Amino acid sequence: MRFEPDEVVETLTMVMQQSLDIRTVTMGLSLSCCADPDLDVVARNIYDRVTTAAERLVPTAEALEREYGIPIVNKRISVTPIAQLASSVNAYDVSALALALDRAAKEVGVDFIGGFSALVQKGTTDGDVKLMASIPSALASTQRVCASVNVASTRAGINMDAVLTMAEAIKQTAELTAENDSIGAAKLVVFANMVEDNPFMAGAIHGPGEASEVINVGISGPGVVRAVVSSLPDDADLTTVAEAIKTTSFKITRAGELVAGEASRRLGVQMGIVDLSLAPTPAEGDSVAEILEAIGVGMAGGPGSTAALALLNDAVKKGGAMGTSSIGGLSGAFIPVSEDAGMIRAAEQGALTIEKLEAMTAVCSVGLDMIAVPGDTTVETLVGIIADECAIGVVNSKTTASRIIPAVGKSVGDRVSYGGLLGEAPVMPVNQYAGTVFARRGGRLPAPLQSLRN
Repeated sequence: MRFEPDEVVETLTMVMQQSLDIRTVTMGLSLSCCADPDLDVVARNIYDRVTTAAERLVPTAEALEREYGIPIVNKRISVTPIAQLASSVNAYDVSALALALDRAAKEVGVDFIGGFSALVQKGTTDGDVKLMASIPSALASTQRVCASVNVASTRAGINMDAVLTMAEAIKQTAELTAENDSIGAAKLVVFANMVEDNPFMAGAIHGPGEASEVINVGISGPGVVRAVVSSLPDDADLTTVAEAIKTTSFKITRAGELVAGEASRRLGVQMGIVDLSLAPTPAEGDSVAEILEAIGVGMAGGPGSTAALALLNDAVKKGGAMGTSSIGGLSGAFIPVSEDAGMIRAAEQGALTIEKLEAMTAVCSVGLDMIAVPGDTTVETLVGIIADECAIGVVNSKTTASRIIPAVGKSVGDRVSYGGLLGEAPVMPVNQYAGTVFARRGGRLPAPLQSLRN
């Protein structure tokens, strides 16, 4: 790929003035070679596999940062869903495998490692049951491990038994990490239509359709897009706004394509995907909410927010598609509350509610993300929230997810604070009229008619 001098200058401006960064370089690793009936053997195999394969990941990413002048904020690893290995072991509690992942992640110096995961949209295996039962203790006893469970898909419908199990796991995880604002729940996400090549946490896994080792890159750039939109006159029509975002997304994606290709070459592994997602940070100006406000919405969550977000998401995808032939992951706009300074302000002002966020997730990447709710929120309420979000994904054939934090000991108006990219957030009010019957009916909510696509 050839880069012209003016592209280099423009990219440097984006880095220096508009918070452009590569949000993550994530190495995906297959752990299929690690299976064994003995839990301790599997743990050793996992540690050896990760530390050997990812030994040069962080030094390589740091070298690319120095050479190209583009910050790479996170270096991460995703692995085969651990439920697949849990099926082979004799033990029921498989949290020792999470400990092995955590030790390996620390050894190679990555920020997070994802894949303590299961896919149960249509049913559960013995390994899935073990994995889900082990999530609370696993996340409470590790620092870098992230967990995810796919409970729904357009083809299968929604596994409501699994939704209930995960709501209970979220509560237990929050309680076990209560001393740190229930941070364990911030590392746990429940999906519909999970993708197999997501480089972002907490939902990163290395799917069975992937090569043995790959490099996936997640780009960012909300600050760049906000600056471009803010520079347009107030009388610029929405077509002009969309074109400006599309052009900017193309330029951001080119930077991601460069880093992905060079990292994979130097590490001697296959290049996987470039995820086009606009991932915000708590830093001022690096905010998806502020892009919506630059488009003309009074405050994120106000009337027009869903339409503005739909425009943004579509333009990002169209522009990014011209910048790389390796689109994958989630590729859109994230709206995590705690990780976006503009979202935090909107939630504090009451402009942004969980119900409005749910509507916005119908047109953006992922879903209800990093939302703190009162610690006394019931399991039944969590089931309803997760099921609602899954329904949006299933019916619209898109990925949706819920990363909800029942902050133990906290009530509406209090705050949770995690530092770094996880940020901080106000505890938001929750509609408590979920009832108890719906959450405990169980069974599978059938797949919609559009699942019959063959």
